[in-house]
Amino acid sequence: MKAKPINTNFLKLSGLEPLVFTPELNFVNIGERTNITGSKRFARLILDGDYDQALEVALDQVRGGAQILDVCMDEAMLDGEAAMVKYLNLIASEPEISRIPIMVDSSKFSIIVAGLKCLQGKGIVNSISLKNGESEFLEQGKIVKKFGAAVVVMAFDEAGQADTYERRIEICRRSYDLLTKRIGFNPQDIIFDPNIFPVATGMDEHRTNAIDFFRATKWIKQNLPGAKVSGGVSNVSFSFRGNNPVREAMHAVFLYHAIRHGMDMGIVNPTMLEVYDDIPKDLLEHVEDVIWNKREDATERLLEFAETVKASGKKAKMDDSWRHDPVEKRIEHALVKGIIDYVVEDTEEARQQLGDPLKVIEGPLMDGMNVVGDLFGEGKMFLPQVVKSARVMKKAVAYLEPFMPKAGDEGYVENGSSSIKKILLATVKGDVHDIGKNIVGVVLACNSYQIIDLGVMVEAERILDEAIAQRVDIVGLSGLITPSLDEMVNVAAEMERRGMTIPLLIGGATTSRIHTAVKIDPVYSGAVVHVADASKSVPVAGESIHEATKDAFRAQMKETYQRLREEHESKQQAKQLATFDEAKANATRIEWENYTPAKPKKLGVTTLKDIDLQVLRNYIDWTPFFSTWMLSGKFPKILDNPVVGAEARRLYEEANAMLDQLIAEKWVSANAVIGLFPVEREGEDVYIAKEFAGEVERKFCFLRQQGKKGKGVPNRSLVDYIHPSQPDYLGCFAVTAGLGIETKLKEFADDGDDYNDIMLKALADRLAEACAEYVHFLVRSVYWGYAPGEMLSNDELIQESYLGIRPAPGYPACPEHSEKRTLFDLLQAERIGMTLTDSFAMYPASSVSGFYFAHPESAYFGLGKIGEDQVIDYAERKGISKEQAERWLSPNLGYMPGVFNPA
Repeated sequence: MKAKPINTNFLKLSGLEPLVFTPELNFVNIGERTNITGSKRFARLILDGDYDQALEVALDQVRGGAQILDVCMDEAMLDGEAAMVKYLNLIASEPEISRIPIMVDSSKFSIIVAGLKCLQGKGIVNSISLKNGESEFLEQGKIVKKFGAAVVVMAFDEAGQADTYERRIEICRRSYDLLTKRIGFNPQDIIFDPNIFPVATGMDEHRTNAIDFFRATKWIKQNLPGAKVSGGVSNVSFSFRGNNPVREAMHAVFLYHAIRHGMDMGIVNPTMLEVYDDIPKDLLEHVEDVIWNKREDATERLLEFAETVKASGKKAKMDDSWRHDPVEKRIEHALVKGIIDYVVEDTEEARQQLGDPLKVIEGPLMDGMNVVGDLFGEGKMFLPQVVKSARVMKKAVAYLEPFMPKAGDEGYVENGSSSIKKILLATVKGDVHDIGKNIVGVVLACNSYQIIDLGVMVEAERILDEAIAQRVDIVGLSGLITPSLDEMVNVAAEMERRGMTIPLLIGGATTSRIHTAVKIDPVYSGAVVHVADASKSVPVAGESIHEATKDAFRAQMKETYQRLREEHESKQQAKQLATFDEAKANATRIEWENYTPAKPKKLGVTTLKDIDLQVLRNYIDWTPFFSTWMLSGKFPKILDNPVVGAEARRLYEEANAMLDQLIAEKWVSANAVIGLFPVEREGEDVYIAKEFAGEVERKFCFLRQQGKKGKGVPNRSLVDYIHPSQPDYLGCFAVTAGLGIETKLKEFADDGDDYNDIMLKALADRLAEACAEYVHFLVRSVYWGYAPGEMLSNDELIQESYLGIRPAPGYPACPEHSEKRTLFDLLQAERIGMTLTDSFAMYPASSVSGFYFAHPESAYFGLGKIGEDQVIDYAERKGISKEQAERWLSPNLGYMPGVFNPA
């Protein structure tokens, strides 16, 4: 019998990375600020021809958590087709932006077609409809299908916009049948917008607007297989403009029910939403009455009540009624709410009732954590709340441990009789970063898994010895720096050599699905799975070890990764690189004739110790802090985000409270070392002047883009910003804000307090980046002094509005980590307490290092893939033999910058 296709009902989109609409994905946010009709700033930039700054708008959207980017160029004073093509081509050159799918948005189909020709992945067309009849609708559908895109279909026909439930389903059914039956359009690529209209307008015909949308959404999902539903939420509260508390509540209630009825994606106003469970009960009742049309006077009652909450804000109430519930319910409540105060007494009461500490863990504690896991999976709890739940769980388990049978005791069974599955997690050898790993551990622990965390810099032998001794069900490897990828391959190969068969999960910032498929999966016969983030670890873990699914899951993953390898190899063969000589000949064009390099005011090395943390606090970029906690959104807008705003505010307040204590009690200290040196360029290398280099020759070897470029687009290298024939200057720096952190982290570890552990590490990371920002300001204005009058706000600093750049080894412009060794030796970074591991990870983990370039045209870029000719040239410049260099050349991946490790 032929096997049934897997996941045929999933909408699949892509930029450089796939976006698959699995059930775990929940609601998908569409970034709208690159829509010229929806953003005055974006419109101004495009009309002024400032496409570079317009590209920054897209980058802000992606960094702010957009999963799809909506691009619209509908403006009367603009050549829409030309603008769309130019902008999408620029997006395609920026991997950080082009990794997500694009929604090509226009009321003119010619602009949509122009945009489709530029997409390098699978995007969405927004939109087509039946308003001009079937002939045009089908013709446009054929064109969209030809380009392989998904399409938004508006509930609009020749008679106008659908404004009732009956009209919505009539138009959607007709559109669906025309697309699928007449032209064979893939039903999974159809996205309906059934129109969201205002409620509580005072007009009787509007009273069922929300209900009609819910019903239509549910009907679409039940009757039009594969189709998805989108919509714009802010329309529903149009009647309450100016009353944000009511609008926030209306959006939260509407979105909560819309998602439950099947709404998949949409654009929501990021300043107009409350978390459903945090809406005051009286306001919630009035809003629910209006949304569901429960009373004849629902609108009047909400209008009257709205006056009492106008601009009133939210009030926290202490409700201890839950303390009268049965002990199982009290434990569940404490876990869900993260309340630690009563957990010991409740756990003891449960132990007395059940008579066995293991039964307490496997019973009420695990039941409560399963509720937490379900709420997290449904998007009703967020990571900071889940971590607090884990803190409660750990405290309860720590209390029970002394009561557990020990070896030799009556009733003791080796490894226990527990049915709880074990997962071993470790950051691999040479890598010191573990925030992401810790978060994954917390999320898995909230879903009934026992986590064995071996920490950081763990040798392969220890990982596997522990896995065997502990009889774990899964091994999970984490890594942040690119050399960790090689070590993951090593661990997988050793698992194969030992005859292991348990699943291997791969995660961390430097990892990728394609690297896992090409380099790790082939060396291990067990299931290997790349896990993109913590929320995806739960379904992957479940499928990989459940008796009913594990064999099929392994087979599916092997088949998927085999296909990815084949596709990647064919792309690599098709992808054209310039020769290294051609790339050098197409270097960045800079007018050097009238340029005199600015001499630093203070040459040599400067050490800054015990930098004031209160000063650094003012330089913090908070957006990445929220990303650490899996809360997507740009600061400060995230504090009013439609989905995560309330939790983001709580997290921000708690972070600042810890920051107050951290600074007052000096939990950590921050140091920096700066080096400003005369240099000379020789080809692709930059040599430090002998009087500063010491007895040993010191040079930095830079890499150059080698992809084929369009006319007028250079193959960039950082060396291009150093004068080719005259003496110039280069800066180096190393900063850390992690000195002394271990003492406090040990306290949190001893208390089983994951929440404060992750919080402190995240804050130390932010302080380290703030220190880099602050020290760069000092360099520009004082030590180098080429921008003495600079007066920039923190937002302008975050947007890099200053002159010059500070690229870091291991990042896109100079991805080779091994250059850190020269940098650290030159700065003698150990003088401020910083060291490098064998894999060039910086210790303490909360550290930053890099270069300073002062040329006004210096800019950031991504290197991308390079050819064998440049690899060999680079190896020779570094003093490495050709034979050694060839070890880092892969027939599948080619050279991966940052993995090359001369050590």
